[in-house]
Amino acid sequence: MATKCIIVMGTCGSGKTSVGLALAEHFGCRFIDGDDLHPRANVEKMASGHPLNDADRAPWLTRINDVVFSLKNRSASGIIVCSALKKIYRDQIRFGNDGGVAFIHLYGSYELILERMRKRSGHYMKEAMVKSQFDTLEFPGADEPDVINIDVTPPLDEVIAASIRAAEELGING
Repeated sequence: MATKCIIVMGTCGSGKTSVGLALAEHFGCRFIDGDDLHPRANVEKMASGHPLNDADRAPWLTRINDVVFSLKNRSASGIIVCSALKKIYRDQIRFGNDGGVAFIHLYGSYELILERMRKRSGHYMKEAMVKSQFDTLEFPGADEPDVINIDVTPPLDEVIAASIRAAEELGING
């Protein structure tokens, strides 16, 4: 089984952090919140209610790619949570990491995610930005065999169990 870095991806409110933490604990590997890798300007822009554009995301994606590269070169495994909404973003994360990274895409209906966001507090992602994330999302298809899509409609424990199975299928080891 190859050492892998798993990116837990999806829109805001899809459960990335909850699932990512559970995966890191289950596999005994590092957990990294992609939000912590955003440059200050991105955090400030999102906090003011403005969605990021591709230019804003470029340095963030480079940082995520560098973390994957670092983990791979230390033969370490890790779970990184980040949106990775477009295929070009996922390709930027993959670049130069030669199969050392794979993705678990957590997805749900717009209505489900909006409901979850309405219940959240203390997060800079504003409810109005949910539509922007759904508009940006390029749902991973068969042309991305290193992505497993997991519906987040079931209870969290079922989503976590499905994510553990997906991570095993993708080749994670702790």
